[in-house]
Amino acid sequence: MNFDYSAKVKDLQKKLTEFMDEYIYPNEQVYHDQIDKNAPFSKIPPIMEELKDKAKQAGLWNLFLPESEYGAGLTNTEYAPLCEIMGRSSIAPEIFNCAAPDTGNMEVLVRYGTEEQKEKWLNPLLNGEIRSCFSMTEPDVASSDATNISASIIREGDEYVINGTKWWSSGAGDPRCKIAIVMGKNDPDAPSHEQQSMILVPLDTEGVTIKRVLPVFGYDHAPHGHAEIEYKNVRVPASNMLWGEGKGFAIAQGRLGPGRIHHCMRTIGAAERALEEMCKRVQSRTAFGKKLAQQGVIQQWIADSRIEIEQARLLTLKAAYMMDTVGNKDAKAEIAMIKVIAPNMALKVIDRAIQAFGAAGVSDDFPLAASWANIRTLRLADGPDEVHRRAIARYELKKYM
Repeated sequence: MNFDYSAKVKDLQKKLTEFMDEYIYPNEQVYHDQIDKNAPFSKIPPIMEELKDKAKQAGLWNLFLPESEYGAGLTNTEYAPLCEIMGRSSIAPEIFNCAAPDTGNMEVLVRYGTEEQKEKWLNPLLNGEIRSCFSMTEPDVASSDATNISASIIREGDEYVINGTKWWSSGAGDPRCKIAIVMGKNDPDAPSHEQQSMILVPLDTEGVTIKRVLPVFGYDHAPHGHAEIEYKNVRVPASNMLWGEGKGFAIAQGRLGPGRIHHCMRTIGAAERALEEMCKRVQSRTAFGKKLAQQGVIQQWIADSRIEIEQARLLTLKAAYMMDTVGNKDAKAEIAMIKVIAPNMALKVIDRAIQAFGAAGVSDDFPLAASWANIRTLRLADGPDEVHRRAIARYELKKYM
């Protein structure tokens, strides 16, 4: 495996880094200041659209979507280091139209959507004109086992009728969110992994009710948000079905491979920024007669953080390389491994940085507390650690059976 970045990737890394320095870091606080504190989900901070226009003009747009004519033509291995740079700021991925869950939803439409579905939903998403959400997790069942999903998608003539309650539908609080990909059961008597389907549901359809937006450790993530949505006798055309009845589980597996790579590389970027902030902070603070940077325990934190970041990055690049060369199915063990390693590593690094910052670390004056809260959710998103560890152990045990 050769992880030396090509000239094309190095050029994009340089452009992205310069764009981050010039436009994104200086405007992070502007973005948060422009959120309407009285109605945080009512409108989008104007600076977001301004920066998206600049990203388009700079050619830093839709960098994901490997093996597709719609994106920048980058492989997973090529996109990974770019995704890491974007992960250094919570607002950056959207600015480059590389934010979840839109990226995963666009990949689903590219792979499994009809030409009609692509024209209606994929093109506006690619242009950054609308946003989307993914409705899979349910409050009443253990959704870490997708076979538990209980929402129903039942065919009636030329329509499907959807009933059920979903939550943690990230992005549904956004006023630009126009379409949901909903997972539910259409045939409870079929084999367990062929009972589920995915269907496109416009959020303005009668019977769709956003009941609330859930906070994450007190952060509402406005204007994006994580919604609880009720689907009550929601009727959509049969043509809104993705791929076909019973294909929901297969679509989910196809969607999660690239999505996990993206999450992991963004997480590594967040860890890098936390380490950078910690190194700067400890050289500007004195305690007990010497700089924090001269304290042995601080040096150990820095060394351990660098080691752990490098390990996580190499394993993630290996997974990306395998996805590119042998396919997602044969890379499933590595994909599961990085899903465990990356967020756990980043939480350790960010926690050390918070400790080094002292009380300032848990405030909103610095990005560490919000970053920790965001990344803690990734130990649940796309499957909890325990599910991935279970899968990894099974892959390993098969070698010796």
